[in-house]
Amino acid sequence: MTSVETDVRQAFLKQAKSCEDLGSAFTARLCRLAAKHMRADTAVEERILSWPGNATATGDALALRLAGSLHALVLSGQSVALADIYPPKAAEDAMLWASVKAAFIDHQAFILDRLTSAPQTNEVRRSAALLPGFLTIAQLTAKPLMLSEVGASAGLNLNWDKYAYTFGSTTWGGTSTVSLAPDWQGQPVPNAKLSVTNRAGCDLNPLNPASAEDRLRLMSYIWADQADRLERTRHALEIAVANNVVVDRADAIDWLKRRLSQQHTGVTHVIYHTIAWQYLPDALKAKGEALIAAAGKKATTDAPLARLQMEADGKTDGAALTLQIWPTGERHEIGRADFHGRWVNWKGWPSA
Repeated sequence: MTSVETDVRQAFLKQAKSCEDLGSAFTARLCRLAAKHMRADTAVEERILSWPGNATATGDALALRLAGSLHALVLSGQSVALADIYPPKAAEDAMLWASVKAAFIDHQAFILDRLTSAPQTNEVRRSAALLPGFLTIAQLTAKPLMLSEVGASAGLNLNWDKYAYTFGSTTWGGTSTVSLAPDWQGQPVPNAKLSVTNRAGCDLNPLNPASAEDRLRLMSYIWADQADRLERTRHALEIAVANNVVVDRADAIDWLKRRLSQQHTGVTHVIYHTIAWQYLPDALKAKGEALIAAAGKKATTDAPLARLQMEADGKTDGAALTLQIWPTGERHEIGRADFHGRWVNWKGWPSA
């Protein structure tokens, strides 16, 4: 066994553990079966086992590329054989792997093409972690918000104010087909008047909610045994279409330059991102940090700037929620959240 093959199998096993931790027993099982049974006797398996890049979840996310490819075959109706054993149906390991192996042969071109694309998710439940941050910004600045989301994918988390929320005993928002109720821990959610004057997002490969092909791609990367996520995303896509959300196809740094090129008196400009900044190359991250810091130095009390982040920080208890506001430049970790938004542990802004 080559070192590359060993690394690929280990990447699948680590991904299985992550899927299990995030509530997808089926995807975890699929990854473990692949790690154990893949052989370079089909073009798909040969491609996977000789993967030229970084197969890990923080690299090319190879296991999720494969899982998404197979799920797309089910959702599109291209593989009846897989659909017959995919959730909510069930099959023994031997039958599941035999059907997957057959798909490698019967749908070789489709899977090989899908393996070239990085997974794209637009986890709507992350809005439940973002909303308290937006409320904090509104409370601290007493101004309407201008939104700029980096890595916005299909723009579903640009519509966070179109959803309904329950945070413990507190509710927020009106009636919506998307209702979010994370396991809420910590301080009460901030109480503030909130309005949005402008919203925009960017992505290197944005997905269009109005496109059937793009909707299929987005849905395929949601784990097949998580019916609630699939249903929630369907409704969020409908809301995005109804509100004509468009995400710009652009490099994050070039796009931020344009968005930060002028101040907007009377509003707070909020730059935000969820599990996106970490995937930028180090050089681009450094440019982005410098760009935002420079814009922060120009911020005034009449034209504040804020940066709200939900990103991994190497700790095991989910992602860090951090907020920085200029012109003071004060920065705090205001909470932590599950990567899929299932729970939020809210600390809040110290002086709020």
